Amino acid sequence: MSEQALPAGVKTAGIRRHSGELRALAARWGIYVFLVLFIVVSGIVAPSFLHARNLSNLVIQLVPLALVALGQCLVIMARGLDLSVASVMATAAVVGTSFSGDNHAVLPIIVVAVLIGAATGLVNGLLVTKRQVSPFLATLASMIVLQGLRFAWTHGAPTGAMPPFFRALGTQSWHQVPLSLFVLVPIAAVVGIVVHRTILGRKIYIIGGNPVAAGLLGYPVAVITIGAYVASGCLAAIAGLILGGYAEIVDNSVGSGFELDSIVAAVIGGFALSGGRGTIPGALAGAAVLVLVSNIVLLVGLPVQFQIILKGLVIVLAAACYRTR
Repeated sequence: MSEQALPAGVKTAGIRRHSGELRALAARWGIYVFLVLFIVVSGIVAPSFLHARNLSNLVIQLVPLALVALGQCLVIMARGLDLSVASVMATAAVVGTSFSGDNHAVLPIIVVAVLIGAATGLVNGLLVTKRQVSPFLATLASMIVLQGLRFAWTHGAPTGAMPPFFRALGTQSWHQVPLSLFVLVPIAAVVGIVVHRTILGRKIYIIGGNPVAAGLLGYPVAVITIGAYVASGCLAAIAGLILGGYAEIVDNSVGSGFELDSIVAAVIGGFALSGGRGTIPGALAGAAVLVLVSNIVLLVGLPVQFQIILKGLVIVLAAACYRTR
């Protein structure tokens, strides 16, 4: 039967099916296509963009945001939100300057910083699951409390320097490969495997999609949700140490803005704020887009304020794509 002879209803159904397939492909691969096109256009507009040194700097800037975004993704998957990550990063960086400035203090700094991140995540998770506090208010309260404790400890001006280990980790490269990438890759691989290849990951998706149904199935909803917040706090602490090593001179504003950037990276990468949807590679691609936007603004000589404007436009675009999905 020719296409002209097909009933109108069949034609409409076929068009809808093809349209749905295209939307599915766009939702799955759109962020990667956009990232590649953005890199190509950036290389044409600013040839220095593709220089090895600039690419290395891009990765150095990407690693802290990517680590925070990984933790934020776990929380968003479980239908939550973590606004305390930036404050955890700043607190971890301050911890890095509070010990002796040599490498003998590296292990204590890592342990204390990660414990602070885990404790913050535990409090956030307990408030959300046991006291039914909204994730926004719970993590906002944690952010403010950490900020107050940090200012009380430092009196507004941290003293000391990050140990050489963290300064090297945050700034140096090995054969043009940033050392911090050797931290991000295994962590991202572990998170990706857990989320996409294990039963625990499937449970997180189900909890985010429908926590009531997950509870009826016997899943430990509260435990898994708390675990997502704890993981987010720990990853934010690690990111704070790396970012503190990059900044070298630490102040109380280290990590400022990362709470929103990590959420935007997750949404751009395909995560639904309603939970139960998204992929780890997509979130990493979303973080890369945000870093590229800031970098290309500087390379073409635009005022730094354009970073904020373009970031806002990216957020609007992400919201539009989210609505379409």
